[in-house]
Amino acid sequence: MDRLEDVVSKRLVALVQTPQPRDVLRGLGVGDADLRRLVRRHHLQHHYGHYVDGRIDEYFAVVACAQAAYPGSVVSHFSAARLAGLRLWTDTGRSSAPPIDAAWLTRSPTAHRNQRRPDIVVRRAGLATVDVSRHLWLPVTSTARTVVDLARELPLREAAATVDHALRTGTTLTEMLTVAERQHHWPGIRGALAALEFGDPGSESVLESIARVLFAAAGLPAPVLQAQFFDGFGWMPERLDFWWPRFRTIGEADGLAKYEADSPEERRRRIRMHHRRDQRLGDRGVELVHFGWEDVVAPRSDLVARLRAAFARGESRPADPPTWRVAPLPSHRAA
Repeated sequence: MDRLEDVVSKRLVALVQTPQPRDVLRGLGVGDADLRRLVRRHHLQHHYGHYVDGRIDEYFAVVACAQAAYPGSVVSHFSAARLAGLRLWTDTGRSSAPPIDAAWLTRSPTAHRNQRRPDIVVRRAGLATVDVSRHLWLPVTSTARTVVDLARELPLREAAATVDHALRTGTTLTEMLTVAERQHHWPGIRGALAALEFGDPGSESVLESIARVLFAAAGLPAPVLQAQFFDGFGWMPERLDFWWPRFRTIGEADGLAKYEADSPEERRRRIRMHHRRDQRLGDRGVELVHFGWEDVVAPRSDLVARLRAAFARGESRPADPPTWRVAPLPSHRAA
């Protein structure tokens, strides 16, 4: 690194692959002015009294330095979920919404209580050996443990997004229930069990997950997820977000990302494809209800009423219902 002797620079580069406190680096002969300069030039990052290589992903560096500041801790909850690539959603409008951008850690129940701070959340709880995994060299809770911890923290509508994604990417319900069994007397475990049992790997997005919770709360029948129709020659490529066979009704969760594009031409092409898709589905003699984020999260949404009206129309259709199946789930585990 600039202005340091070659020997010192090489030792420093090797050391800061993991977070190091100031005293360790000063022991190499790196002065405070050197450290400030290296941070300013992005050769190093400095978080929570520790220094780490500036080339490391910033979020990973922040979490790793937080973990180093609490020896023996394990990265958990929201931080472990982000590192694992799990979907997360919280209703930031509620007053008790957790600080999801903080570094979340779990320490032994016998560890000293920690000073409260907004950017680090430390939970004291037992960790079985199988509850701990690794993200590179950093100790993190396993996916199953992470999901159960979050499901204990969050209401069903928020927990469902993470539970669904964990199931979709290969974590089994049995693995998560095994973790929950070890936590049978812990706070929030009843809500966590409800979220696990409600989970469905067919949900492909946060919007689909929270929509399912809305449908259940309104007393609607549980829909089939990711169904496909047979057109007389083969299975149509269109997969349905929600399908109520009895009522011949399709529910389509339309997130804005569906229409995002790098150019106006590409956006128009996607809109045309979407309209053609609707036409192909409509030709099967079904009701089709589109909805977006506002329809699901707005307190005065009319989505449930629209679906009930579609159910009534669909149930009265005289023609034979379309032949359908549930589309195969992905066979690989997501990274």
